[in-house]
Amino acid sequence: MNLIIVESPTKAKTLNRFLGKDYSVEATMGHIKDLPKSKLSVDVENDFQPDYQLVETRKKEIAKLVKQAKKAKKVYLATDPDREGEAIALHVHEIIGKTDYARITFHEITKEAVEEAIAHPAKIDDNLVNAQIARRVLDRLVGYKLSPVIWKKIRRGLSAGRVQTVVVRLIVEREREIEKFVKKEYWEIACDVKQQEKGKIFRVNLLKVDNKVLSVANGNEAKKLKDDLEKAIFSVKDVRSKEVRKKPFPPYTTSTLTQAGANVYGWSSKKTMSIAQKLYEEGLITYHRTDSTNLSVQAVEKVRTFIAKTYGDKYVPANALIYKTKAKSAQQAHEAIRPTDIKIQGDLAVHVKIKLDAEKLYSLIWRRFVACQMEMAIYDVTTIDVNADGNNNYLLRTTGNVEIFDGWRKVIPTKEKDELILPKVNAGEKLDVKQVISEQKFTQPPARFNEASLIKTLEKLGIGRPSTYAPTISTIQTRQYVEKLDKKFYPTPVGIAVTDFMVTNFDEIFDYSFTAGMENDLDEVAKGNKDWVTMMKDFYKPFEKKVLDVEKNAVRVAVPVEKTGRKCPTCKKEKRVGDKQGDLVIRTGRFGKFISCSNFPDCKHTEKLVVKVDMKCLRCLEEGRDKESQGDIIVKKTRTGRIFYGCSKYPECEYASWVNPAQAKDN
Repeated sequence: MNLIIVESPTKAKTLNRFLGKDYSVEATMGHIKDLPKSKLSVDVENDFQPDYQLVETRKKEIAKLVKQAKKAKKVYLATDPDREGEAIALHVHEIIGKTDYARITFHEITKEAVEEAIAHPAKIDDNLVNAQIARRVLDRLVGYKLSPVIWKKIRRGLSAGRVQTVVVRLIVEREREIEKFVKKEYWEIACDVKQQEKGKIFRVNLLKVDNKVLSVANGNEAKKLKDDLEKAIFSVKDVRSKEVRKKPFPPYTTSTLTQAGANVYGWSSKKTMSIAQKLYEEGLITYHRTDSTNLSVQAVEKVRTFIAKTYGDKYVPANALIYKTKAKSAQQAHEAIRPTDIKIQGDLAVHVKIKLDAEKLYSLIWRRFVACQMEMAIYDVTTIDVNADGNNNYLLRTTGNVEIFDGWRKVIPTKEKDELILPKVNAGEKLDVKQVISEQKFTQPPARFNEASLIKTLEKLGIGRPSTYAPTISTIQTRQYVEKLDKKFYPTPVGIAVTDFMVTNFDEIFDYSFTAGMENDLDEVAKGNKDWVTMMKDFYKPFEKKVLDVEKNAVRVAVPVEKTGRKCPTCKKEKRVGDKQGDLVIRTGRFGKFISCSNFPDCKHTEKLVVKVDMKCLRCLEEGRDKESQGDIIVKKTRTGRIFYGCSKYPECEYASWVNPAQAKDN
């Protein structure tokens, strides 16, 4: 009997479905060795050697692995095909002490892929292990050395991380851009015009006035232009049509898949990756932690055959399409994310616990993969320029797209709003103005980050890697450095205080380019081009000196608090007067925001923070309750921290919604 060791029981179950009786599959249940949390566990005086210890909660699995390995003819270490998986493989090998072993990797859990891996066994890749050790040691040193400084200079219980602090910095700096932004008024003007003979109506937008680009700053200017346009004589100046071909999108990477999960379904990156993990372990998709858009030759051949058979030969391009990864930090170690069997489309036949969400994500992956090898979509793009002669000469324009050949859009259809069909008009043709629309607008500040835009920015800057996006974003929320409201990230007072302190005192370490540079160094270690110990020495000596200097000389920072405008009732009850009577302020603790007395710790008064949406509960109003029985819509959180909106009169009223009802009403 041969023993195959994987990380998860689901993966083991999937392998058991198609491997014969000659193989037994066991799971480590994740890491079996790790750095203890109670101490630094890194010997900085001895080449930064980590003190890995057996994970207490994995002793049962470890004993079983050792027992099974003793009976096995050969042991195959089949942990995930990445740095972390390589490190787990090494730790398993150290524990079982089996000399007759092989390291096998496969990017999809299919019979063919596993048999191919078993037929070509390898050894543990020391370079990948060293890269994982370097990352673990680096993050441990930064976290454990900076935490005491933060406790001393800000408050106890806080922490800093090499990547997490940089991510919070992005969110804090974006918030400050928004705060500084000054809105400017401007007006947009459009006209609905009608063909005199055919009676077709279409809308054109004002671009130029007397050959100058339109710039309308206030309502008075807009009214003058509107009044003049209503009396002007309209005619078609020019009609231009051209054929435009649009290439399909590349197959998904970790970054683009998590962005799609956020944009299409509003999922967090953590949820998207959790569902992708289950799909991978069930053998439905290839490995989901990847920054590559590469596809295997076999996969491309199969999907091209599938496209020809399902949609017709005209949808298959003459040559297979090849995509280049845009991310400058891409390692190109794996394939892109794709289905393992193109014939499995909608309904997932195998058991997946979160079946509905799994099918949604699988559908995205399937359609993106099929589309990426289909012919280009072809559009007829028509531009109509219109002249209007009044007191001034006006140029107005509209552009319409008409789909000639759907191509890859056969699988990912065009949204209706993206296609505008214009009537056929001729140059010189007279038009009647039916309506002039002038609309007041204001310039908008930069948008707050959501999950999709944050990951896109991190990838662009080269910060983090496919395996780190989701856990980093989850960590900064768990530690209350940022909060997510209506799918957008806001920094908390604690997050702002920690960021300002870190950037002020450790500007180089938490600089975007420096963080990206460290990631590149880790990549070079993984390739065998850089020694990890030398890398650590170059980093640690100046870092340690800086930590000591900041701990000694930096000024203590107070976390800003928001006043509620109310006095503390406990202070009032105890008849405190003057400065001894505290104000109620909003603080951020381990479990989120709460209200407390500004005189803490002298006064221990606390209250739950109730955030109102500034509208009455719709259900209470529909039921015709009197004013005293009508609840307000308030922000609530589930046990897992997910935000929803409910009635303040719960449990008398059980109204609840994931969507902000005030925003839904506005839309």
